[in-house]
Amino acid sequence: MTRKVLSLFAFVFCFVSFSLAQIGSSLTKTGTTSAQFLKIGIGARAIGMGGAFGSVADDISSIYWNPAGLSRISGKGEAVFNYVDWIMDIKYSFAALALNLGNLGTIGMQISALTMDDMEVRTVAMPDGTGERFNAGGLMMGLSYARQLTDRFAIGFNFKYVREYIWHESAQGFAFDFGTLYITPFLNGMRIGASMSNYGTKMQLTGRDLIIIYTVGGGTGNNINALIQTDKFEMPLLFRVGLSNDFLKTESQRFTLAVDAVHPNDNTEYLNLGAEYSFKEIFYVRGGYKSLFEKGGEQRYTVGAGVKYSIARGVAIVVDYAYLDFGRLKNVQYLSLAVKF
Repeated sequence: MTRKVLSLFAFVFCFVSFSLAQIGSSLTKTGTTSAQFLKIGIGARAIGMGGAFGSVADDISSIYWNPAGLSRISGKGEAVFNYVDWIMDIKYSFAALALNLGNLGTIGMQISALTMDDMEVRTVAMPDGTGERFNAGGLMMGLSYARQLTDRFAIGFNFKYVREYIWHESAQGFAFDFGTLYITPFLNGMRIGASMSNYGTKMQLTGRDLIIIYTVGGGTGNNINALIQTDKFEMPLLFRVGLSNDFLKTESQRFTLAVDAVHPNDNTEYLNLGAEYSFKEIFYVRGGYKSLFEKGGEQRYTVGAGVKYSIARGVAIVVDYAYLDFGRLKNVQYLSLAVKF
């Protein structure tokens, strides 16, 4: 059984590595994919570590970075709410719940929403506004399953419904995530994680505002309805391979270093680097660097902190905060509230 698991992991690892190497890195293809909000990382802990969480993956935020990590949730389950004050007054909220079913594995559900304030409708004929207002945003809902196949190897899946909208137009699609996680016997349990996110259908905007009425034969002619056909766009596919290890681990202290190599289908490859120091698994300090080597990227260093407080036997609340430097776009701040039970 162990040999089969190792062979499976080796195949997945090599496949992802081969994909990263084969898909050209000289062409960024920026702006060629839909549902960009799916690329906004979740979990203040993971962001505080620079997004290098694909192999750390041991809490409910794994549902985004590597669903195989859901199998490592202790206790009966976890729930989390994540709020992000994104750039340009955009708000992003995420919530998830995972339940540990023992030998049956771990199941989970997630939902996220990208929202923004209403804006004025402007046209060429009425550049100061028509008096109407419109909004835009995105929605994602998903179900998850993860299972520990051995004491060292785990797999996980997400199935997601994705929707984007602007004014009276919307686009819908479905996406699939897959992840693996392996705890090696080296360096006291070095972890290797690999995941593929947002493999799914193309998305195309449709709606009543794409209908144009043409009048033929002058003012007394007939009206003919025409429909503007928009392009179809791929999902923002991401391949991620990560390594992490606890270089210090005692009864009261832990120090973890992690690195993720990421290949998106609409930009160049980049690295996420991160570190976490824990004191008695109660107080946490984190730091990292996000999107290193990404062409034209603005995301840079990250810092964060967290605290875990037990409120009853087997129940604890975890509050995490992260600060992400966003270059010319200033910064983004994350706040997460999780309950472990």
